[in-house]
Amino acid sequence: MVITIPEMMITSSEGPRPVPVIAMGTAVESVITGIEVVTPSTLIEAIKVGYRHFDTAAVYQTEKSVGEAIAEALQSGLIKSRLGLFITTKLWCNSCDRHLVVPAIKQSLKNLGLEYVDLYLIHWPLKLNIQDDFKGNVPSEGIAAIDMKAVWEGMEECQTLGLTKSIGVSNFSSKRIEQILSFAKIPPAVNQIEMNPHWQQKKIIEFCKVNGILVTAYSPLGGAGNNVLGHDRVMKCHVLQDIAKSRGKTLAQISLRWLYEQGVSIAVKSFNTERMKQNLDIFDWTLTEEELYKIDQIPQRRHFYLIGTMVTEHNDIMAEIDAELD
Repeated sequence: MVITIPEMMITSSEGPRPVPVIAMGTAVESVITGIEVVTPSTLIEAIKVGYRHFDTAAVYQTEKSVGEAIAEALQSGLIKSRLGLFITTKLWCNSCDRHLVVPAIKQSLKNLGLEYVDLYLIHWPLKLNIQDDFKGNVPSEGIAAIDMKAVWEGMEECQTLGLTKSIGVSNFSSKRIEQILSFAKIPPAVNQIEMNPHWQQKKIIEFCKVNGILVTAYSPLGGAGNNVLGHDRVMKCHVLQDIAKSRGKTLAQISLRWLYEQGVSIAVKSFNTERMKQNLDIFDWTLTEEELYKIDQIPQRRHFYLIGTMVTEHNDIMAEIDAELD
């Protein structure tokens, strides 16, 4: 049975436009370690169970697999038309120069085999002066501050040219979004951020809501299973375990339902077909006020920091970004 996923609205070149609440994430450890790969067949399975939104990025090196899956789904009749899918990809930091933004999205579109994406995001608010693929240890001299106005002009050009329907940001603080709003002709439609019951992000969510920006939560389950970038605090949380047991749900379902009730969209990743189905089965029930209160009391701890992940030594630019996101 194909599960129908609810939609939320975002701003676009065509006016308010629907986006499926849950996306299939495709960030994998192969970016750093080469030990995990997303295959087109896995993504076809996701389409079969109901996923219609796929979240990828230039740096994930999964755009080609996503594109192959789209082509196969269209050819087989699994999807009636391109309009049946919502595709998000992201501008990597080594293309955060005004003159590199449009070429970067064109390369992503070539990888995907598409004429346009539905949403294009600036991956991080920083610039890398290196063209090598991300290997998890960037030299400090290769990091520079982003010229936000210039890069955002490039993003706006992507939308104006019809290469993307909407533009937005990822890992941006309210301070940096305010900066964009001060000069943007096209405001950001989305801000994708780390968010789960252990990192609830209430201030930035309220800020985005006031400014008509949809928040997308990544690492909604803590990225458990990703040895490099993830953690198991969400999946081992006693509060969530107790609620899941009492409700006859999986812990993942409790976490995802909680996110949905916060009014955000979600990028979740599982390559297990049964768990893919379970992660979509969150729409015909609700959490109680008592359960919401218990989740609200979970001690908060952010997991992903640039320093310690992308760089090992102190860097002023990355330290400033890390501090803003706390």
